[in-house]
Amino acid sequence: MPAKYRIVFLLFMISSSAFSQQDALFSQYMFNQVFYNPAWAGLDGTTYVSAAHRTQWAGYSSSFDGDDGAPSTQLFSFVAPLPKGLSGAGLTIVRDQLGLTTNLEIQLALAYQKQLSFGTLSFGVRPSLFSHSINFDRFRAVDPEPGLTDRGKESQMRPDLAAGVYFTGSKFFGGVGFNHILRPSFDFSDSDLENKLEPSLNFYGGYNYQVAANILLTPSVFVRSEFNTLSFDIGALATYKEIMWGGISYRLEEAIVLILGYSFLKDKSLRLGYSFDLVVQSQDAKQPTSHEITLRKTLSFTPPGPRKIVRTPRFRF
Repeated sequence: MPAKYRIVFLLFMISSSAFSQQDALFSQYMFNQVFYNPAWAGLDGTTYVSAAHRTQWAGYSSSFDGDDGAPSTQLFSFVAPLPKGLSGAGLTIVRDQLGLTTNLEIQLALAYQKQLSFGTLSFGVRPSLFSHSINFDRFRAVDPEPGLTDRGKESQMRPDLAAGVYFTGSKFFGGVGFNHILRPSFDFSDSDLENKLEPSLNFYGGYNYQVAANILLTPSVFVRSEFNTLSFDIGALATYKEIMWGGISYRLEEAIVLILGYSFLKDKSLRLGYSFDLVVQSQDAKQPTSHEITLRKTLSFTPPGPRKIVRTPRFRF
């Protein structure tokens, strides 16, 4: 490999290994399921917009540049049920900043739901566009060579595809999503810089247990794998009168996560959630805390046709 590209190649390796995942990480994954599994689109029977912001390892400063060292992720989603034929659709935009690299993904999820006597089975597909960018101007090379840091910001965009299946019953729910089926590759016109997104799988499942008349306890597990690595979150969330919720989870070899949330307005249509991650392993290479905020607004629009009752993992509409 040419010497002038070694630092670039190293950056790719760090970006991949630091997270052991190619996709953006969210601690409140239970409220962003359409990002992980397209079969979730429209499954809760409501139209809503949601947004999330996550600061990973708050205060982290990289060795090459003290500015903007901490990974940062933003998400926006619009999800709605559809009448007849296709049962749900969702548009999701995700921006993931990792040091000098930026990933931007635009996803369109389409789902079909089949009502069964014991629950609802949903199938989904998600075509998307994935953009990967590098800011070469901000490299700090130990042994700089001509042409390394004067390329400016370069971007490449590739199509991608995901698919999934999801089941919800009166108490149990679970689904499997398959991402990066097309294996998009980014090389910035040089084979030495090639970075390929490998197919990945995620599973999310849990159980609704009615502890008391107004308290619902939901233990769950979220597993992510690229077939050569494995990570999972396991925890439980308690919901009181569908107004407030709180929970705790553990992320394998990484962090303990606390989650709190509250529903505003009389119709509970505005929901605000916050999560706090405390790193408990590999602290020397990270800052100890991460923070995430989610906001969701349910819209009054409903598709034509009879209104159906859908039981979701946490709320009934």
